[in-house]
Amino acid sequence: LATLYGVETRSLKQAVRRNIARFPPDFMFELSESEFKNWRSQFVMSNSDKMGLRYAPMAFTEQGIAMLSGVLHSQQAIEVNIAIMRTFVKIRQLISQNQQINVQLQDLERLSKEKWAEHDEKFALVFRAIEQIIEQKSEPREQIGFKI
Repeated sequence: LATLYGVETRSLKQAVRRNIARFPPDFMFELSESEFKNWRSQFVMSNSDKMGLRYAPMAFTEQGIAMLSGVLHSQQAIEVNIAIMRTFVKIRQLISQNQQINVQLQDLERLSKEKWAEHDEKFALVFRAIEQIIEQKSEPREQIGFKI
């Protein structure tokens, strides 16, 4: 986020800590020690205490990201925050559309079960016949062609 907002990570963290009342636990949290170690193990990093990331990163929810615009006052921070909020709106729309499609598919499945119950028996007959054909052992056939 700091890179997106065009500030140093320490500046972002400092702004958050100075305004900690704006960031309750459901807006922002720092990774626990075990989460931090697990997260760090996912990357090839240098000596943990001498070089590289030494402090647990802050994790922000959608509301926390929205609150960041109140503590970071640069034009870039404002523009990035607007873009991030629009992205969250798009994600919610996609999730909503996906849920609507799932509901429609479930309705279609229910209707097809009700409406096509009589045809299910016919399809079952066809599938059994196909299975029988597949299971039949073919008898060895006499080879055709030139024989010595």
